[in-house]
Amino acid sequence: MQIILKTDNRRGSGMDALRQALAWTGVGLATAPIWGALVWELWQAGIRPRLIPNAEIDALAAATLARYGDKAGEMALIEEDRAWRRSDGFEQGKWRRVRTRMRRRRNSM
Repeated sequence: MQIILKTDNRRGSGMDALRQALAWTGVGLATAPIWGALVWELWQAGIRPRLIPNAEIDALAAATLARYGDKAGEMALIEEDRAWRRSDGFEQGKWRRVRTRMRRRRNSM
């Protein structure tokens, strides 16, 4: 009767795990500018404009309505478009909120 001993040869697996970890770290570092830009744009255009107090948006909507009258919505749209052309997501979001507030005021009257 012959006894065959199986030896577990796992010496290379530690190096494989290290190589895989280094590869994923490299992928993370290579794509960091992309993810960073996405997170920054989400903050600037999506979250930060929502942190503007409602009183400030109401005041800006009232001032725009008082200054431009019937063309206030169009002027707010122009300001939003200018912010878009300057790639200023915060201003674009702010003017979008102002337009929405003016539209709600107009519909409630």
